[in-house]
Amino acid sequence: MGLFSTVSRFFFDAGIMSWDVLLTLLNLVRRKRRIGHVTPEGHPGYGGHWPEFKPPQEGDSRCSCPALNAMANHGIISRSGRSISFVELNHHIRATYNFGPSFCSFVPHFAARMLKRSYSADSFDLEELDLHNGIEHDASLFRLDTALEPNQSTRHVPFIEELLAAPTGKDKNGNNVLTTRDLSRILGKRRAVARATNKDFSLSFFHKIFGSANSSTLLTIFGGRVDDLRSIVLHERIPDGWESRVREPYGLTMTHFNKTVLAVEFGVREKDWAEAAQEAARQRAASV
Repeated sequence: MGLFSTVSRFFFDAGIMSWDVLLTLLNLVRRKRRIGHVTPEGHPGYGGHWPEFKPPQEGDSRCSCPALNAMANHGIISRSGRSISFVELNHHIRATYNFGPSFCSFVPHFAARMLKRSYSADSFDLEELDLHNGIEHDASLFRLDTALEPNQSTRHVPFIEELLAAPTGKDKNGNNVLTTRDLSRILGKRRAVARATNKDFSLSFFHKIFGSANSSTLLTIFGGRVDDLRSIVLHERIPDGWESRVREPYGLTMTHFNKTVLAVEFGVREKDWAEAAQEAARQRAASV
């Protein structure tokens, strides 16, 4: 059974990647979606009209991902954040954020494998996605490390405010936007400081790439726009009138996305933050 499972996963992943490349090529020749019509008609958020925002109540489940939490807060997925089917998640991520269908299939399948669940038959609670060093990892942009804050749904506001104050770019309308270099710089600081202050710190190459991927959604899906990001990452609320900045007809594919991910990751310089890491370690030691 183990060998069969490994082989079937290999062919599944190969099929997903081939599909993704095809969708990337089709995006090059098909017309982009019109502004104001990126969210599909009939789906929550069409025309920028998102369902009512309601913050989580006691007993609700949330996770370390602001985008998923926002979907629950607007009732796009279960408001409680519980008993969400992997298949349902695939559909709603695609329609809400315009990730490509290959992307939206791969990630829930990966999560199902991580939790040892059936993609087609089982469900999960959002908090279960925070299995440490599964998808969730140390040196996050928005959370303290698990060793310091076990509840990964808890936002660390100083991290978020620092990120939102970091943009060096402007869009054509003069709005402040985060750039690839901005994210690389902040990730470098997060990693250096976390390594110095968390005795249980770990960050494999896989999780470095995953961290850069999570960060890169801020540049792609959200266009790096600080005003929108403040609502999403600080309040976990989709702004009124918002739609994905990705207008390609087949959404954001992994092939296209990885260009941004690699640019962010290869720009990370932990050594530039050695002094900040030493100071954070001193403050941590003094507070214990």
